[in-house]
Amino acid sequence: MQVLRCPAQLQLLEETLQKSLPTSLPVLGTVMTVARGNPAAHEVLVDSWPDFGIVLTRLCPEEHRDPRDHYTNQLAVFYRDKGALRALLGGTEAVDRARAFQILGMQEGLDEAVREVASARGLQVE
Repeated sequence: MQVLRCPAQLQLLEETLQKSLPTSLPVLGTVMTVARGNPAAHEVLVDSWPDFGIVLTRLCPEEHRDPRDHYTNQLAVFYRDKGALRALLGGTEAVDRARAFQILGMQEGLDEAVREVASARGLQVE
């Protein structure tokens, strides 16, 4: 996954996400915050650019203090492709499984995909 830092890329992503409201809302809020100075120390990741399949927002890794704090390690996700979601959950370094985390998203199928990947790995979902 690639981290977007360029203001022009963040602006284009923001415009694209606005077309997918309300399902893109959890990600859009963070993208807007990052594009306007990033006071909360978040980062925006995409699987590819400019034709992304998934957008993930998270707190910058260096800001994590407690690996058991799933509130600090909140991930927001918006996806165009369920395959990209499964790839993100199943094998990318973007989601640190050594830490407790929670995933925020408003799209149909997110809960099902999380439970499926967790079950395959023998993990518990709360």
